[in-house]
Amino acid sequence: MYQKIIVVGNLGRDPEMRYLPDGTPVTSFSIATNRRWNDKRSGQQQDETTWFRVTAWSKLAETSNQFLSKGSKVLVEGRLKPDPQTGGPSLFTRQDGTVGASFEIVADTVRFLSGRDDGGSYSGGDDGGAAAPAHEEDEIPF
Repeated sequence: MYQKIIVVGNLGRDPEMRYLPDGTPVTSFSIATNRRWNDKRSGQQQDETTWFRVTAWSKLAETSNQFLSKGSKVLVEGRLKPDPQTGGPSLFTRQDGTVGASFEIVADTVRFLSGRDDGGSYSGGDDGGAAAPAHEEDEIPF
């Protein structure tokens, strides 16, 4: 079986890097994705924001921590990590009493769509750690 998720969004806060007891770096950050549409019934514009928690490991963790910051646009490829108790997203209760869901992604690839070097990407694979520039078009041709 195989699963892959690709998410493009903006960082909600600066990444946080820590080290496991064996020295392995781990970086965590959150991504907000937005969707906007017009409601068919009322004609009102609707907005929806979905948050994802991302975990990057090893060299990918170090690179993500170095080049990402709050508000950065990023593309993450990875796999969804289910909550061990529910088998789905982690559920939590907000301060206002409503229930929310948190989706966790274990990153395989992180592409920096904005930032210090005006783009770039890094895949966690065995590619020698080289960063390849990302190509981003200003306009969609269709």
